[in-house]
Amino acid sequence: MPPAQEPPLPPQSSPRTPEQLNTAEPAAAEAAFLSCCGSHSWARRLVAHRPYPDLDTLLAASDEAAYDLAPADLSEALACEPLRSTVPRQATYTAAHTALRAAHAAYESRFGHVFVICLDDVPPSQALNHLLAGIRARLGNDPEEERVIAAEELRKLARGRLTRLVHDLNSPYVPV
Repeated sequence: MPPAQEPPLPPQSSPRTPEQLNTAEPAAAEAAFLSCCGSHSWARRLVAHRPYPDLDTLLAASDEAAYDLAPADLSEALACEPLRSTVPRQATYTAAHTALRAAHAAYESRFGHVFVICLDDVPPSQALNHLLAGIRARLGNDPEEERVIAAEELRKLARGRLTRLVHDLNSPYVPV
């Protein structure tokens, strides 16, 4: 059974402020940021540049930190990613899921890290097909080219996770 998909992004029309991340103790803020991207360098950089007046500023800082990841930092972040990309749960296990498992294994064998792809803008009904097409297409990349693409996908994943984190922190039902 595939893992559950991450919750959808909150509507863009209701921006939130990352005030709780701004005022959190450095270690707590770093831990929260690490839940979005597994690079300690990336997380410490976001902590060091607080406060963020709004989500857009936080996302811009996240992008800048992601673009500046050293190869070792990228490897650290990729090592923290789930072993399998998330796709929506379906009532039955299909041949596509078997193909996906095989494609993941081939990718990990070829590149030495998990396959990462951001599916935030992909409708759930198309996620599995998009994931399969992406992994198959990227299996043909040379390792250096694939590392650049994986870094970009990781950057996009971090943006979505940060957005959800800020949204969840500002929800009146989530204790901080």
